[in-house]
Amino acid sequence: MSKGLYITTIEPNGGKSVVSLGLMNELLSRATRVAYFRPIIPAGKKDNHILTMLDYFKLDQKYEDAFALTRSQVVQLLNNNQEDKILEAIIRKYRQLEKKHDFILVEGSDFSGETSMIEFEINIKIASNLSVPALIVGSGIGKTMEEFAGNVQLAYDGFEEKDVKVIALIANKVLSKNIPAVVKRLKKIVKRHTYVAAIPRDELLSHPSMFDIIRTFDAEILTGENQLGRDIRQVAVGAMQMRHFLKFIKDKTLVITPGDRHDLILAALQADKSFNYPSISGIVLSGGLKPAKPVLKLIEGVNTHVPVLSVKPQTYEVATRIKNMKVQINPGDTKKILRAIRLFKKHVDSRVILDKLVRFKTDRITPGAFLYNLEELAGHKKMRIVLPEATEPRVLRAACKVLERDLADIILLGKPGAIKETARANGIRLDWDKVKIIDPETSELTDKYARKIYELRKHKGINEAMAHDLATDGAYFGTMMVREGDADGMVSGAVHTTAHTIKPALQLIKTKPGNHFVTSTFFMALPDRVSAFADCAIVPNPDAEQLAEIAVQTADAAKDFGINPRVAMLSYSSGSSGKGADVEKVRKATELVKRQRPDLLVEGPIQYDAAVDPEVGRKKMPDSPVAGRANVLIFPDLNTGNNTYKAVQRETGALAIGPMLLGLKKPVNDLSRGATVDDIYNTILLTSIQAQRNDNEAESKPKNKKKQTAV
Repeated sequence: MSKGLYITTIEPNGGKSVVSLGLMNELLSRATRVAYFRPIIPAGKKDNHILTMLDYFKLDQKYEDAFALTRSQVVQLLNNNQEDKILEAIIRKYRQLEKKHDFILVEGSDFSGETSMIEFEINIKIASNLSVPALIVGSGIGKTMEEFAGNVQLAYDGFEEKDVKVIALIANKVLSKNIPAVVKRLKKIVKRHTYVAAIPRDELLSHPSMFDIIRTFDAEILTGENQLGRDIRQVAVGAMQMRHFLKFIKDKTLVITPGDRHDLILAALQADKSFNYPSISGIVLSGGLKPAKPVLKLIEGVNTHVPVLSVKPQTYEVATRIKNMKVQINPGDTKKILRAIRLFKKHVDSRVILDKLVRFKTDRITPGAFLYNLEELAGHKKMRIVLPEATEPRVLRAACKVLERDLADIILLGKPGAIKETARANGIRLDWDKVKIIDPETSELTDKYARKIYELRKHKGINEAMAHDLATDGAYFGTMMVREGDADGMVSGAVHTTAHTIKPALQLIKTKPGNHFVTSTFFMALPDRVSAFADCAIVPNPDAEQLAEIAVQTADAAKDFGINPRVAMLSYSSGSSGKGADVEKVRKATELVKRQRPDLLVEGPIQYDAAVDPEVGRKKMPDSPVAGRANVLIFPDLNTGNNTYKAVQRETGALAIGPMLLGLKKPVNDLSRGATVDDIYNTILLTSIQAQRNDNEAESKPKNKKKQTAV
């Protein structure tokens, strides 16, 4: 079952609140731990939507937990080209709620303010990165049938094309007589998995109430606190003599008058009581003026229920702003809340929507979710990660980020003075009490490691002096720390070559039992998904047996990081159509994987486009469970793999996380010399998670029991 639902609209004032209130009411009748979440809210005052939900439904969450960012924060991040930070903040807040609740009702943004032009795309990206289905709400006000259907079609296709399943489409504010025709027309737009319903326009919900006046003007309540739910049908401005003013009093009129017009205030209150005049909705006193104490005492004696509010703006401004005021369902407005819930219940079959939520499944993981998962997984158990290139500012910045989030213990190799000076010169504020610094040239561990290196490598012509020199090298020292259990993993390569990082690991750590060689994988964070590419860094020209082992190792690694593997064994031919030694190698490797691991979904040989494009996959291999949906891509050789990952990275803007080395007894990972701070940070987390897996495997192995001596 999906743990969330994303309610979004295609325009301002689409009527999401009716749907949100109705669904929340239904959800709480079936589950107790339900939360409400608004990813982006207006800046300034507390958000009305959140306050209404928390107040009416008494939800078990704090206001601060119900949103991620304000609109102004989003604008600033977009202006700084930091959209990834927006998604990161939203995912982090959502996942925190997810830990404590069974279900989260997510309500998208309102198409207002500085971000209104791009909010549609933002809503799609948020829903995609939260991996939840969507419910789209559209308003029928001011549109012909074709205009409305066209707008809905664009929105629906936008979500579905980004793999966000739309489980319901609700037309709101539709004329009652048009509901059957609207539902029939919308059903022609949607796919079979989408439920369609329509809600009629409702007069009460479309009119403002005294609550809206308070929200808009931050008004002070003078009298009538228990009658703020009164709806407003028209406005009368009191700036004339009483005899003329009374002509403008009609049913449910809001009276606006300066606070010192005692005659008009009393006249309006008396009109409300009189059988000869209709009831008024309330009185707004403008200009920040309040009646003098004797007059206020008289008003309180005359008035038993009419709300009287005081606002700061002048009369004309108040009237203008009320005319353009956005009507909302407000906290405390029980009359409107109950009306909205009843309206939803009458016209929407919530059982169908909830049933679709129960049956909703997705195994797609987005870049934002993947990066969040890295932090979550790394945080399960703090591992000790050694960084040999500690005088490189990028490495120190990444270490600082890891320590700030308390995701691993960091060991820096190098001269303490040089490391601290690098940090100072680059404005990097490391907490030195949390960092362990070891100088390989002076450490008491160096002689121990040198003796071990000599024992391990003397058959290769290494003498004791050479072993000691190697032990003082950062990469060898760090590798020995991992080998000897003084660290859990190592990350290097930001300054040195790949060979400088990998060679010590191959010589000293070696491969796991059952693995015949070391391979690697990149996690490619594409715009809408994450895939594992292998091998793009280590094995030049694998044979069929090696290719099968690469596939199995990569699939298992993908599973460790939250990806449900669907393996594509890539070739220049799909299925049985191609001939030649290269295709036969891939075909044989595919059969080996199927025999060794029948639990894996694997397809091959298959071309790249057929592997990743659903439409091409359906045409070329219609019966394949992998074609068009592959997320583990195994390349036939290093030349193809390395060039493809770089082409995809450059052309799509994908983030390439890795390479992560697979097959070693203990984790050592290499960096590109062009690695960014985030690249290094992510690789530290990958290494930490690999180290946790090693620990878990070691703990799960049965201990050898000593033989008991017979007595």
